[in-house]
Amino acid sequence: MGASNDNQAQAGATMISLPIEGMTCASCVGRVEAALAKVEGVSDVSVNLATERADIHLANSVDRMALIQAVEKVGFDVPATIIELVVEGMTCASCVGRIERALKAVPGVQEATVNLATEHATVHGVADADTLINAIVNTGFTAKAMDTTAQASDEATEKKDVERALLKRDLILASALTLPVFVIEMGSHLIPAVHDWVMATIGIQQSWYLQFALTVLVMIFPGRRFYEKGFPALLRLAPDMNSLVAVGTVAAFGYSVIATFAPDLLPAGAVNVYYEAAVVIVTLILLGRFLEARAKGRTSEAIRRLVGLQVKVAHVLRDGNIVDIPIGEVTLDDSVEVRPGERIPVDGEVVEGRSFVDESMITGEPVPVEKTVGSEVVGGTVNQRGAFILRATAVGGQTMLAQIIRLVEQAQGSKLPIQAMVDKVTLWFVPAVMLAAVITFLIWLIFGPAPALTFALVNAVAVLIIACPCAMGLATPTSIMVGIGRGAEMGILFRKGEALQLLKDARVVAVDKTGTLTEGRPALTDLEVAPGFDRNQVLTQVAAVESRSEHPIARAIVEAAAQEGITLPAVTEFESVTGKGVCATVEGISVKVGSDRYMRELGIDVTGFAKTAERLGNEGKTPLYTAVDGQLASIVAVADPIKSSTPAAISALHQLGLKVAMITGDNARTAQAIARQLGIDDVVAEVLPEGKVEVVRRLKATYGRVAFIGDGINDAPALAEADVGLAIGTGTDIAMESADVVLMSGNLQAVPNAIALSKATITNIRQNLFWAFAYNTALIPLAAGALYPALGLLLSPIFAAGAMAMSSVFVLGNALRLRRFQPPSLIAS
Repeated sequence: MGASNDNQAQAGATMISLPIEGMTCASCVGRVEAALAKVEGVSDVSVNLATERADIHLANSVDRMALIQAVEKVGFDVPATIIELVVEGMTCASCVGRIERALKAVPGVQEATVNLATEHATVHGVADADTLINAIVNTGFTAKAMDTTAQASDEATEKKDVERALLKRDLILASALTLPVFVIEMGSHLIPAVHDWVMATIGIQQSWYLQFALTVLVMIFPGRRFYEKGFPALLRLAPDMNSLVAVGTVAAFGYSVIATFAPDLLPAGAVNVYYEAAVVIVTLILLGRFLEARAKGRTSEAIRRLVGLQVKVAHVLRDGNIVDIPIGEVTLDDSVEVRPGERIPVDGEVVEGRSFVDESMITGEPVPVEKTVGSEVVGGTVNQRGAFILRATAVGGQTMLAQIIRLVEQAQGSKLPIQAMVDKVTLWFVPAVMLAAVITFLIWLIFGPAPALTFALVNAVAVLIIACPCAMGLATPTSIMVGIGRGAEMGILFRKGEALQLLKDARVVAVDKTGTLTEGRPALTDLEVAPGFDRNQVLTQVAAVESRSEHPIARAIVEAAAQEGITLPAVTEFESVTGKGVCATVEGISVKVGSDRYMRELGIDVTGFAKTAERLGNEGKTPLYTAVDGQLASIVAVADPIKSSTPAAISALHQLGLKVAMITGDNARTAQAIARQLGIDDVVAEVLPEGKVEVVRRLKATYGRVAFIGDGINDAPALAEADVGLAIGTGTDIAMESADVVLMSGNLQAVPNAIALSKATITNIRQNLFWAFAYNTALIPLAAGALYPALGLLLSPIFAAGAMAMSSVFVLGNALRLRRFQPPSLIAS
């Protein structure tokens, strides 16, 4: 009882994803969406033909089984999955029995087995993990889901491989049975010698009997899939692609059977057989399905590659010894050893050792990053030559890689605004085609030349076969899958599929300065010494004094000295002069560091550095001066340095025809100086975080669509207000929930790369849609015989089947071109 209630509640879920089996065309998608949308509590539904998944957004709690029943009611299936659970608290066989009974009582569970030794439960069925866990909890035990992302991916791949193998087997069998039918019938029509040979050996009637037997075998065995799905859909008044094939081939077969066994029922001159049309249609459409299955497998390669980054086994410190355990058993705070050349198993913090780590598959950045004690590392990245021990900070589904895989899968399954038009058309397309076939049949039967019945049948079948809307259904989702997958490989994660379309329409890119254009932390940028002074000695003295201060500028100078390997001497008599500077004695020498005003108070002339000070001011930097034993020793500047990749990224955005605006809380002088250096078009300075939203609105009114780039945390309101929000950051320091697009690296070049990918993907979708719509618009009238009165041309059902199959293959092949997309940064290099 408790399990059922839990299933009903769906525990505050906002979205449920269901795998769907049996969809073959866009009209199938429309019917599944319509059925799910009618379930009470559903607010929005997105069904994807390429991923074979339904993403259901909930307004209220919804019974998962109600959703599954809605899918099954319209003739499709939700396949069973395997869920692995870790169960804690079992002590004996009776515990196992109680848990198994509780799990089997959950609606949608087909089989459940519990292992006391491994403390694992394996459940087959359509119930979700949360409902199963609640069922176990209600029996007095605790449970959690094992991380089975890689296992689920392997199972899905295996299932697709089995499906392709079955299609290949059926295609070979259909081809073997079809060839003699085609040679006998079409050969007799086209080659006199073949006709003479048939007449001299078996005769026309006997050849028809042979064709009948072979056609029955083709339709019963390899072609059975079309009839098992097509006719039930037709009876539900919801015809799909299978219905078109089923009706078309059965019509040709039925007419041929009458001509073979009861020719007196047909008008004089209309006794012909079309067995070859029925079998060739089945064979060609199986060929199209097989080629589609192969191409679809390649569209999801990005996900498989990401899943392949997940390590299967981790070296974990347990009871003082390093033991190898499955990755699913690693827990938080475990100490994990990472050896040279290995992939890092989980997210963590280095607690011992040092190395360089290749993070390119996560961030898209090719240069390995040094990791020392305290550094964060990301699961799935590759350790280089060093070795270290990390403390696990995220495991299972909480790791960065698992989150990326979820984001990519969700985005690949989403629908773009451009799909709305396709959905409206395809929902009524198949019924319209069947109506067109009926009209074609009647027109030819009433007005056609003799034998009118033959012409009517052939042209009606051609209309049915050529119009299958497979290409329409695949046009958008396949391009989305490949485009978003390619983005993930480049370190660009589209959290929302619609961002892929909206990004290409951006007219202005608004950029937060600190941490986006710049490094985000102060650094020593300039140190110029007066004649007679040594740079290293002055830096040593300045850093020694500043080491006693907590000011960010002081820390930047101390860090610069540390990077140069300088050991700081002892400091005495340190004093901070509020608002002016600091002073101290370093190894018996008086050192004072501060502003020009402080120097003037000390009676020290700074005009010797006047030109340098002017230059620093123009660059938006504030100069500091150093006096050693009462003499002017140096001029120093600390600033937030511009990232080395920023100028090229701004240039790339300009080349894409975009305006660039900078929004910052810094003073106007500094902001204008940076804008001049980078060629930024619009500057808005001295803006508080809450004021950024108003700035985004103003930019929208001035330029049009706005893409806002920020750190994803402080800029959340502005990211939400923009047409597309892009969070830029590094590694695990990313707020994934705050933006439409997450740029994994700290390189701003990812922004023009993302915009270029958006443009390439939408262009690809438009090419696919043009082909799909133009193909059907042009060929349906041709199949109906529109050219016959003027040119005497008719389209054979056989050619119609071939054209239909090739249409889908063309669309899939075009979408797969996106796998070779090269971002502007690579093209430029």
